[in-house]
Amino acid sequence: MKVKDKIDKFFKITERGSTISKELLMGFIVFTAIAYVLPVNSNILGAIEGAHPTAVFMATAICSAICCLIMGFVGNYPVILSAGMGMNSFLAFTVCSQTSYGGMGFSFFEGLTLVFISGIIFFIITMTPLRGWIIDSIPSSIKSAISTGIGCFICTVGLKSSGAIDFSNGLPSMGNISNPTVLLGVFGIILALAFLNCKNQTLSRLAIVISMAIVAVIGLILGALGVENMPAFDTSYSNIGQNFKDFASDTFRCFDFKGALAKTSSLAVIFSLVFVSLFDATGTLIAVGKEVSPTSQIKMSRRVMLADATGAAICSLLGTSTHTAFAESAIATSGGARTGLTAVTTGVLFLLSIFIYPVFSIFASTGGLTPVTSLALVSVGAMMFKNLKDVDWEDKISVFTTFLIVIFMVLFYSISDGIGFGIIAYTLMMLIAKRGKEVHPAVYSIAAFFVVNFAVSAIV
Repeated sequence: MKVKDKIDKFFKITERGSTISKELLMGFIVFTAIAYVLPVNSNILGAIEGAHPTAVFMATAICSAICCLIMGFVGNYPVILSAGMGMNSFLAFTVCSQTSYGGMGFSFFEGLTLVFISGIIFFIITMTPLRGWIIDSIPSSIKSAISTGIGCFICTVGLKSSGAIDFSNGLPSMGNISNPTVLLGVFGIILALAFLNCKNQTLSRLAIVISMAIVAVIGLILGALGVENMPAFDTSYSNIGQNFKDFASDTFRCFDFKGALAKTSSLAVIFSLVFVSLFDATGTLIAVGKEVSPTSQIKMSRRVMLADATGAAICSLLGTSTHTAFAESAIATSGGARTGLTAVTTGVLFLLSIFIYPVFSIFASTGGLTPVTSLALVSVGAMMFKNLKDVDWEDKISVFTTFLIVIFMVLFYSISDGIGFGIIAYTLMMLIAKRGKEVHPAVYSIAAFFVVNFAVSAIV
């Protein structure tokens, strides 16, 4: 039997109505659409005290590759996994932030410890019927509110990192638009959003990558003309051996259980990471499953969910934030991808990206701002805003809960606090409205957990 036939048989390519060439092509295309994750995650986590940007880059690439390969070979599903944008922002700007504005004060390695614990819990939950039971217990409006809130949180992070919003005076205000770096970042955001709404499908699907490339080129030109703090290639990262040394340093000393669990807020962080993983990953898998073929018999098996949960379990071991299924996978499935060969292709490309880090260094922070990568955060967050359409607008309690979750996530600068206050408020409103019987026992348990957590944190 020829190698081509073996590949076809293993991935069931012909059986699912696809071809090897189509799967390989879609794997390449979706990689170009999702490659922005590498520099963005490197910038976000690399800003944490004690983290190496190059180590985070390599950890993200390696972990993304492993997760995609597992999804491809084990799950045989055309889903791409990489560092979740909401998860990394939560870890960097809330959990590991040392500032008074929403910061919990965990160190980088304490934060990774909490990510590890939450990943193991999520993996265990996935191996049991508990994952489906928890998902089913949460009203769809709250699920939509959480997704929308995370999108708004990501947008806030992106606008802050571009300089469009300034937090230096305590309250958010318009950034310094006389700063060329800020103007470049704002231009990139508008350009990306414009491309996302372009009728040309290629421009729309690759909007983020194309916009980042354009902004980077403009930055290089302005830098050559003498404008300060413009994107530039950093040749100091060209030493692959040093990059591996930094990566190994973070990988082999990435846990601090004593320090992480000593803080009262650690339980809330763990709970929030598990909670968000449940809805974010499961929702993406279901959405991509529908895209594969509405009439096919391909279903989301336990192996697919386990492959997905592996990303949450192993990411911290390598020194990066939670990895999850990406909505960009729909780019591949809409183009005809039907099997895990697409995921395997993308995984291999993630692995190869390790050796071209200097190319990605142009996306790094310049003058404390990230004009190239901030547009990716704002674009992804803006796309998540569409989840509001699934809110039950005829139910006032659902509307008020959605408002509270979204506004609290942004103003508290914390995904966990937003979820907690929102669910507590939802439970109280349902009880006062004498609709307590409509609330699932799991929701009562979640609300009670956050009440206790907030009370203990306040007292301590």
